[in-house]
Amino acid sequence: MSKVAIVTDSTAYLPQNIVEQYHITVSPQILIWDQEIFQDGVDIQPVEFYKRLKTAKVMPTSSQVAIPTFKTIFGNLIDQGYAVLAILISAKLSGTVDSAVQARNDYPQAPIEIVDSLTTCLELGWHVLAAARAAAAGASLDECKAIAEEAKKHTHIYITFETLEFLHRGGRIGSAQRFLGTALNLKPILDIRNGLLEPIERVRTRGKALNRLIELVEESVAGKQPVRLACMHANSETEARALLTQAESRIHPVETMLGDVSPVIGTHAGPGTIGLAYMAEM
Repeated sequence: MSKVAIVTDSTAYLPQNIVEQYHITVSPQILIWDQEIFQDGVDIQPVEFYKRLKTAKVMPTSSQVAIPTFKTIFGNLIDQGYAVLAILISAKLSGTVDSAVQARNDYPQAPIEIVDSLTTCLELGWHVLAAARAAAAGASLDECKAIAEEAKKHTHIYITFETLEFLHRGGRIGSAQRFLGTALNLKPILDIRNGLLEPIERVRTRGKALNRLIELVEESVAGKQPVRLACMHANSETEARALLTQAESRIHPVETMLGDVSPVIGTHAGPGTIGLAYMAEM
């Protein structure tokens, strides 16, 4: 039985120590900015990105992981004797899954499986980590894939934005929702359902929006154990750490993670975005 290598993309936001511990391969998304091309999390890091964004006259755009990148990753892992499981950002949000499928066509006999997580950010991170832990324990490719698929039933993410302007620019949400999100300084809260960002509600202040994230998770995990929590932020680390600490005191998770919103997702989410993702009973 082949060892199983786990591959994901740079929107999973897993902490570097976890990536290294479980030998997870992270394929970088692409950031395009004023005729410059960056590999997400490789050539440009979140701190640098958000600093530059403050004064940028030209807004960045993004592109999915390139097919040649997946070809190289798959080829290297297969040559090392691994079976490969790629768990990736929702195909409804990015063309990354399609890139991986096209790259796999170069290895028709190789043990390569691809899972559309139907999500992104640290909700995707929980799927990846569950599969990686199974792989480290000796699970087969089919078993790891089944765990990644099952994880979709046990995770969710709630996100609040300073503004929906960045989502609107990137075509991720319609103009009507942008208006509703900014009217009277209301703070929008969204989640990801069936692979797409969906609006939930709007609250009056930033503080209420952050507290509402915790309430939504509390409601979702009521009666379920164990619970794992992850908080992501776009250039708002102090707020995110405080939110995670408060969530821990109320939900009592067995594990927590904190992650930066990467430049590619930050291009669409904008500074100040904070999300709370959980995994329960997994």
